[in-house]
This record gives sequence, C-alpha cells and structure tokens, in this order.
Amino acid sequence: MPTDGPGEPGTLRPGGRTARVRAAVLEAGGDMLAERGFHGLDLAEVARRAGVGKTTVYRRWGTAAGLVADLLHDMAEQSLPRTRTGSLEEDLLANAELVRRTLSDPRQGPLFKAVIAAATADARTAEALHRFYEVRVAEWAPCVEEAVARGELPEGTDAAEVVRAVSAPLYYRLLTTHAPLDDTAAGRAAGAAVAAARAGVFVRTAPSA
Repeated sequence: MPTDGPGEPGTLRPGGRTARVRAAVLEAGGDMLAERGFHGLDLAEVARRAGVGKTTVYRRWGTAAGLVADLLHDMAEQSLPRTRTGSLEEDLLANAELVRRTLSDPRQGPLFKAVIAAATADARTAEALHRFYEVRVAEWAPCVEEAVARGELPEGTDAAEVVRAVSAPLYYRLLTTHAPLDDTAAGRAAGAAVAAARAGVFVRTAPSA
C-alpha cells in the first residue's frame, strides 16, 4: 500500500521556460483532478488554465493518462525527505504524520483519491502510481533498516513492508470512511506498525517447497 504523499503543496522547482510551462500545466492538471476526478481531466481546459497553447500540451503529454503519469513523477521528485531521529518510533510517527498531512490537505486528499480511482481502470496511471510509491517506500525504508542494525527489530525484517504498514490504515480511512485523519489516527498507525515489526510479523520467510 502507499506510504506517503508529495511535499508541501504549492512548491515549484526553478528552471527555464520549459520548466515553467511544465510546472503550470501540472499544477492546473492537479487542480482539475482534485476538482473533477480523472474522467473530468480535459487537456484543452488544462492548457487554458495553465495559460499555454493546446498544441503544446497535446504534443508533450498526449493524453490525460500521460499528464497524470508526469504529475506523479513530479510529486515523487518534490516529496519531502524522510525524517531521521535515531528512534524507530519517532521515525515512523514522522512518516505517519507526513501521510496524514498530505491526505487531509484540501487539494492533495481529493487528488490522491482521483489518481487511485484512475489507476484501477488505466494501466499507464497504475504503473505511474506504483513507481511513485516505490520511490517513497525506498526513501523511508532506511529508518527500518537502521533499527534492525541497532538491534531494535529482528534480523530479516522487510523494511518496505513496515513502511507500507504505517500508511495503509490512513489510506483505508481516507477511502472508506468520513472519519477525520487526525493525530490520533497517525499515532495509532505508527504504533501498530512498530509493535508488529518488533513481534517479527514482517520478518521475511523462505518460500515453501
């Protein structure tokens, strides 16, 4: 399951005209996704909102799925780096808080709902979403690996699975309930992942013959 979302909303990387055009189009596309969902994502309207020519948008991104794929790539690049506290509990709590802030954001929460929904029906979007979360899991996995090295967790613990276990309850809460994503939910998700990891739940097992 996903780990965490992008960096704080509204951040743009500097660059030349091409970078500015891309940033404007991705921001407009993200806004439309949050407002209308994947099926309401119209490239001509994205171009109008971004203040660029339709030809430019169609030539560079081609389809709505192509735009979403690039948006996810950009979000992965802008994601905040993992927190390093020297404590497994604090590291995973920081991860849970980042997920909570992202998913409860008025723009980012609906955007993620739209992308996840699109990924169930569009293979290109699904692949882009998988790559996005691979990047985020890889960013946070070292906090678990370091805990293993410190002797806090059993040898053979699957770091990626621990990180996924932190955010999974938060995404489930977002997608299946109207309950708020608050600090209590984040703390419970992180605490449950830590307890399970210490109990050896995430230790890799050899495949049966």
